[in-house]
Amino acid sequence: MGPRLRGDDDKDDKIPMVDLSRRTLLSTGAALAGAAALPASIARAAAIAPDRRSGTIADVEHVVILCQENRGFDHYFGTLRGVRGFGDRFPVPTVAGNVWQQTDRTGAHGPRTIAPFHLDTAKQFELMRMEGTPHSWPDAQRAWDEGRMAHWPEAKHPRAMGHYRRGDLPFQFALAEAFTLCDAYHCAVQTGTNTNRLFLWSGTNDPAGRQGGPAIGNSHDNFVEQGGAADPYRWTTTVERLQAAGVDWRIYQDMADNFTDNPLAGFAAFRDAHAGRGDPVLKDRALTTRGPEMLKADVLAGRLPQVSYVIATAAGSEHPGPSSPAQGADYTARVLDALTADPKVWARTVLLVMFDENDGFFDHMPPPAPPSRGSGGELLGGSTVDLTGAWHDIPSSGDAAIDLPAYRGRPYGLGPRVPLYVVSPWSRGGWVNSQTFDHTSVIRFLEARFGIHEPNIAPWRRAVCGDLTSAFDFAGRNTATPPLPDPAADARRAAALKGQISPDAPATPAAPWQEAGVRRSRPLPYRLDVTERLLPDGLALRFAADGAGAVFHVYDRTALDQPPRRYVVGAGDRIEAQWRYDAGGRYDLWVLGPNGFHRHLAGQRDEAVPPVVWTVGDPGLTLTVPRGDPGLRVRRLAPGGGASEEALTPGRHRWSLDHALGWYDVTLTHSAAPGWRRRLAGRHDRPGRASVSDPFVESIS
Repeated sequence: MGPRLRGDDDKDDKIPMVDLSRRTLLSTGAALAGAAALPASIARAAAIAPDRRSGTIADVEHVVILCQENRGFDHYFGTLRGVRGFGDRFPVPTVAGNVWQQTDRTGAHGPRTIAPFHLDTAKQFELMRMEGTPHSWPDAQRAWDEGRMAHWPEAKHPRAMGHYRRGDLPFQFALAEAFTLCDAYHCAVQTGTNTNRLFLWSGTNDPAGRQGGPAIGNSHDNFVEQGGAADPYRWTTTVERLQAAGVDWRIYQDMADNFTDNPLAGFAAFRDAHAGRGDPVLKDRALTTRGPEMLKADVLAGRLPQVSYVIATAAGSEHPGPSSPAQGADYTARVLDALTADPKVWARTVLLVMFDENDGFFDHMPPPAPPSRGSGGELLGGSTVDLTGAWHDIPSSGDAAIDLPAYRGRPYGLGPRVPLYVVSPWSRGGWVNSQTFDHTSVIRFLEARFGIHEPNIAPWRRAVCGDLTSAFDFAGRNTATPPLPDPAADARRAAALKGQISPDAPATPAAPWQEAGVRRSRPLPYRLDVTERLLPDGLALRFAADGAGAVFHVYDRTALDQPPRRYVVGAGDRIEAQWRYDAGGRYDLWVLGPNGFHRHLAGQRDEAVPPVVWTVGDPGLTLTVPRGDPGLRVRRLAPGGGASEEALTPGRHRWSLDHALGWYDVTLTHSAAPGWRRRLAGRHDRPGRASVSDPFVESIS
């Protein structure tokens, strides 16, 4: 028997009640049973209700941003139940098969296939302090390979395919299951630390090169006297816009040990302030030492700013080498302890914890990005929105050493996925949010709350990245949070390790594995579609995005040596593109969009299949079969396992999506055309109505 998905039993909250008899929807309490508790202040604050006054974002008085270092989403959470991880049913196709089979041609014994592999710290605790991987502009571009993503271990290292599981990261998994985890949050650009932090603090890397950029490396991550490049950045940062708008802000850090993670040290205004010849307020707020203990003191004294940035020490940064997942967890716990020292303050606070970049650790999702360019400069795809400044066309004077000509003209982002925990009284309860976000989404959340505007954010990023508000339920019911495990003991054990370990991939790759089960999922604004039109020499696709903009990736499975085409479609826009038949008269197109949106269209020139019209929306999935065509069959997946198959008679057929809370996955075939195939999969969201993560992950596919 499959799952029973019931509608709203709680009219005030509009959260679906989910009864899964065969699948495993672990309650958060059961998932954390037996875990040691953090200090009582956190347990107490987690149990209190948010200070809900207006039931809107206006109830948020404090936003705290903790940006940690160098961990990818699959590297941490590829095995977590209910996220788009190693159980993804639509891995991008590659020449070798799909993205799970990575080809490494650099080994001493010739080419080998490498798959994601477990860093089992229970068997070898030294893996907690494993060595990092290359993570700069050139190697990041090689790993991404304009979306082909087939040779990640070559560009990085075989250890880049290593990942952790629940037993290795008890605090991180517990935090994700107590609050909200975003599984489509990306770093801003395919490169390293400082450039990504520039996007988080200012929304840009100066692509036009008029104000000290474009930045693609770490040349400006410190003051000149401490090794930073002499020619400073000169554009306006978001914190300056906050200050101009009268919004109180501050950075909490140790100036003697902030791991050069304060990107403001590269800007002229802040260098002048630090030298005593500029605005003393900038120096006080951005360039002084105030650690977690002073953060706690400010909370208790009622002095917590409206916007706070927290920069960890090297040991607390979570960066491979000086830190580890265990030490990073302990630092995050200290920040949580400080923020919850006064429950009344916590009741009005949002804590956003993200990672600046993925280091070089593998992530299987192709990042949404503007189209690549062909050898003649033509777009490999298209856009309905302004793409000004979307590509690295201007040489970088500050980062000239890594600005290789081979990667000139590449899109600036987005980069690979990194974890984002949304920790607040309005995001408790073990949710997943799958809207596309990047570091500029944090700025847009500040825009939504405090009324500022950041003009540095490129139009295409605004079109395809959300503002984080969908990760919250400001008007819903209260959801209690269980205690979290205490990471202090593992942190001490990790800190005592001498040196770093560099694990190699197993000789025999194993299939990726992910925990069974779904999680509650926030409603998303997407209403996406792709429709087809047959042409004499090929196929035309029309991409549509309503509710929110999106990037559609199209992989031509008859030419996987070529980059995928990408189409940036703004909200309410449409764009059409054409594909010619290959030399054998075939077409085989694999389309991917946000939150599991998928279309697979395959066939041959001489297959005379009349066009089938499909629509997805209220009240469900509708297929219209042409009259006089009795050869169509449909196969529909069922949540929890199994499928049904039936012949489609001419006329209109409609299926409700309520049984799977909006999810659908149907495949059409034709008895007279064995090469013809249409697969339609995704989720239809109803405004304000929560759902679950992909319920078909365990189904036969």
